Amino acid sequence: MDSGHSVLVAGETLVDFLPGTRGPLATVESFTRRPGGAPANVAVGLARLGETPWFWTRVGDDPFGESLVGTLESEGVPDRFVERDPEARTTLAFVAHDEDADRGFTFYRDGTADTRMEPGRVPDEVLGSVEWVVAGGVTLAGGPSRRATLDLLERAAGAGATVAFDPNFRPELWADGEFESTVGGALEHVDVLKATAGELRALGFEGEDEAGLARAVLGSAAGPHTVLTTLGGAGARAEAGAEAPWGPTTATHAGYPVEPVDTTGAGDAFLAGAVASFVGGETDLSGVLAFANAVAAVTTTAAGAMTALPTREAVRTFREG
Repeated sequence: MDSGHSVLVAGETLVDFLPGTRGPLATVESFTRRPGGAPANVAVGLARLGETPWFWTRVGDDPFGESLVGTLESEGVPDRFVERDPEARTTLAFVAHDEDADRGFTFYRDGTADTRMEPGRVPDEVLGSVEWVVAGGVTLAGGPSRRATLDLLERAAGAGATVAFDPNFRPELWADGEFESTVGGALEHVDVLKATAGELRALGFEGEDEAGLARAVLGSAAGPHTVLTTLGGAGARAEAGAEAPWGPTTATHAGYPVEPVDTTGAGDAFLAGAVASFVGGETDLSGVLAFANAVAAVTTTAAGAMTALPTREAVRTFREG
């Protein structure tokens, strides 16, 4: 049986092109290349926080893929499940920022490597050896990766791993109605759901506010026993049901005051912080939110998603400062 890694992360690795100026993408004339992809950010975030995971991903056998593989290697992420596709390109995402550093994405992802992940690539014995499996919604958007991701979630749940999931809703990747039906079906295998209020509404849940939306998830047949709702600069909220290992509880954390430079990857940083906190033995959801919000806050103070992810020592210094 494999040992030494408590977490398996699965999903896309891509290249983010960050704009040289704020404003609509049509007006941006220069970009800076950065490694990205929500699951890749989570994997590197966990590694920097001292909880290096397995990472299952697929990139093209091209210069962009080579660069991404090198980045993962430099971060200490094992290459066992990092696949190179000889017949497909690596996904590219162009980012645009508004005046508040919020961002929009334009993807070049038609038939790219991360849409071609195949079921069964992670053996059952690996899923049986980890405590957590973390995945996101982008690889569910289409192609063979949809079936591969659903297969992984189902087998992980069957193996007894705690499954964490981030819908990571990108409307431009989904046909009408497919997000709610596909991701809604995937939630059957999910224990901890990290989402925004907008994503919960896109999944068909109803509630007047974040608390009502979270209770709607817990009161449904969807599957999750815990909902972590991110609130941007207002922090985050956690709601757990009776089936949660930490018991039925509610927690909130107002976040930390920072001057954001780039919010790209803040949600991924939050998820990495939350999972690292859980793996480290934290069962108080207030403590989980405080740590995860700190990881996210530090990430927004520098450009790029993966490149801005902090170490555990950096998070400690930030919280003490």
